[in-house]
Amino acid sequence: MHSSLILLPFLGVILLNFPFRVFMRKIAFWFCLAIISVQVYAVLFPAVYSWGVLDAFGSFLKFNFVIDNLSRVLLLSIGIVSFAALFVQKHIVRDEDRIFNFVNMLLLILAGMNGAVMVRDIFSLYVFLEITTVCSFILIGANRDMPAFEAAFKYIVLSVVATVLMLSSIALLLIIAGDTSFLSLNSALQVSANTYLVGFAVSMFLCAAFIKSGLMPFHGWLPDVYSAAPPSVSVLLAGIITKTAGVYAVIRIVESVFGFGVSIKSVLLLAGTLSIVLGALAALGQSDFKRMLAYSSISQVGYIILGLGCGSALGMAGAIFHLFNHAIFKSLLFVNSAAVELQTGTRNMDELSGLSKKMPLTGVTSVLGSLSAAGIPPLAGFWSKLVIIIALWASGLYIYAVIAILASVLTLAYFLSMQRRVFFGLLRDGLENIREAGFYMAFPAIILSAIIIGVGIFFPFIFNTFILPVRGILGG
Repeated sequence: MHSSLILLPFLGVILLNFPFRVFMRKIAFWFCLAIISVQVYAVLFPAVYSWGVLDAFGSFLKFNFVIDNLSRVLLLSIGIVSFAALFVQKHIVRDEDRIFNFVNMLLLILAGMNGAVMVRDIFSLYVFLEITTVCSFILIGANRDMPAFEAAFKYIVLSVVATVLMLSSIALLLIIAGDTSFLSLNSALQVSANTYLVGFAVSMFLCAAFIKSGLMPFHGWLPDVYSAAPPSVSVLLAGIITKTAGVYAVIRIVESVFGFGVSIKSVLLLAGTLSIVLGALAALGQSDFKRMLAYSSISQVGYIILGLGCGSALGMAGAIFHLFNHAIFKSLLFVNSAAVELQTGTRNMDELSGLSKKMPLTGVTSVLGSLSAAGIPPLAGFWSKLVIIIALWASGLYIYAVIAILASVLTLAYFLSMQRRVFFGLLRDGLENIREAGFYMAFPAIILSAIIIGVGIFFPFIFNTFILPVRGILGG
């Protein structure tokens, strides 16, 4: 199914825009939903699904993609978050043209992200990441107002900086190794005498990936973009785009190319810790619902990088597991923020109170997402944070383990503050006529909540199957 995951979204864009365009415009939502559903089904049940003609076509074009267990985790996350974003867009936008345009961009982003997690050479990784970045830039400015244009401008400027750094790094690596495949680069870097040149190339690539991840101190664009983008785009960005474009790139390149040298582990541990602590402290001071979630994302991504910085099999497993969990619970929270903003007309948490009485489903699912993010058992986020903390302790990184635990207390503090200001307490005057969001907003919230609960309850099975045998996660 390797090349099919690229070809299917691209062919979907062609079918939407050329034959039967008027008819396809009317069914764009359902057409896109079908493609996303096929991807999720194929990732969950690869042994019972055949891609037939698309596989043959991909082989004819000699696409060189590989799916290992790390890729499967990302492909599943991409499908689930894209599903949620599509439903949010359907709920908010009634105009067929805007839905049609969103679907086109979403399919291109789907192809870009799918390609990025399956390629095995660094230049192809860059190409697919740029496809994702350009389409994201278009969607961020879709509201065509000043905040959206400003956010899109910040996003593209920082993306250009990351692009220059990444391309420069790839050029140096090509000079050193004479090839861009992960295997060739890894072999060449191990025997290279150009120590300083290698270090410079590695530093530039990590900086580029950190910018795309929104890690501290390269986070300047992220709160503005997450808060100004349309709600469905915020779900995409926070749920999976920054995870694929930045975090996955760091995990894959460090594991497959650079290796876990002392310097790289130190950089990862420092960047992860800085993001965890400062992101949580910044989230505490926010009154805007989406900006609080944006700073929370910076903090949670720090946990992923911290786990990776252990340089151990268990740390890697925890990082990958938390990447998946964060994609789910952060998408859920952004879906809920969209529901609150749509129903009340504001994101200012100081102007809200008691909404759980009028929006019980949103209130309950928001509690589940918040507790999972804070690492409260038995929800999914608890287990991935626990694995990371155990990995830090087992690696002798006691200070980092303690910081990770204390930062979870900060996480719980700002999420409890959000719940108190938005959903708990007495209903604020003027909100008496507020109702629960409709089906297209409620359905993805229910699905994402079910995943959070299910992964938490069945953690022993997931741990024994996917996390304990960590070679099964990273290997082919």
